[in-house]
Amino acid sequence: MVQAKSWILAKHFDGFPKNSDFNLKVEELPEPKNGEVVLEAVFLSVDPYMRPFSKLYMKEGDVMIGTQVAKVIQSKNSAFPVGSHVVSSCGWRTHSISDGKDLTPVISDWPKDVSLSLALGAIGMPGLTALYGVEEVLDPKEGETLLVNAAAGAVGSVVGQIAKIKGCKVVGSAGSEAKVAFLKELGFDEAFNYKTVSSLEEALRKASPDGYDCFFENVGGHFSNVAFQQMKNFGRVAVCGSISIYNDSTPQIGIFPHMTINHKQLKIEGFQDTRWKHKDAESLKRLMAWCKQGKLQCREHITKGFENMPAAFMGMLKGDNIGKAIVAV
Repeated sequence: MVQAKSWILAKHFDGFPKNSDFNLKVEELPEPKNGEVVLEAVFLSVDPYMRPFSKLYMKEGDVMIGTQVAKVIQSKNSAFPVGSHVVSSCGWRTHSISDGKDLTPVISDWPKDVSLSLALGAIGMPGLTALYGVEEVLDPKEGETLLVNAAAGAVGSVVGQIAKIKGCKVVGSAGSEAKVAFLKELGFDEAFNYKTVSSLEEALRKASPDGYDCFFENVGGHFSNVAFQQMKNFGRVAVCGSISIYNDSTPQIGIFPHMTINHKQLKIEGFQDTRWKHKDAESLKRLMAWCKQGKLQCREHITKGFENMPAAFMGMLKGDNIGKAIVAV
């Protein structure tokens, strides 16, 4: 019998999450049936989407949602032999049983010198989100200027690097001097700390006096309102997230930018990576190739210990991480 631990949403978040919102549950797993496998978590992901999705799709008492890289430790399913690794959406669990339908094998020729944790980051969902947001939604042309906020995070850092591969000028906003230095290391043309600039409007104008052709939006709120004003005519905006408002107990009431959108004839599109799921296999190979070629650098912020899942999640929401936030079991 395998002893499994899981983190439960004890209480829906009211404002910023706190330790009392989570409970640790321990249970014994039954033996797998024919067609099933037993999984052991190796790396787990903590992501911003978990905050709003918990309210939309979870009830109190549910296991926290999320993905992990897991190792098959028992198998009665020939498609998933013992010792193979998969990406699973089973949530915050150390061990789980699956019939295989919800599992995605890691790339078959995954290089031995590349950590499997990247299957939760630049060579996984965040990387796909960045790739599809840039290519399918923004479709930047060589020489255009792209703005991305939360630029030192799991998605934003990949967005900027893909835009550079495509010959764009890239401007990034982040929340610390260490993050700004990281963006410079990645090859961003301009980067600034939004927390310390005296004026966000002036910082954006200084970084690109002629304005912006593309805007990859991760933050929402005040940043959006200011950035919209500096978009070029016929500019494109890919709305990936709005982390600045995820923890608000009372919804923000902001400026209504409809006149600006109309006057500049902006195209604003929300998206999720699952829209292009049929392209995932090819896209993951492209991301891996860029990684191996040195065109895509993959920074991770790793927290050790399954017992630290809530702390890693809350730290990510506070912006403690540079790159992808990962928990190593």
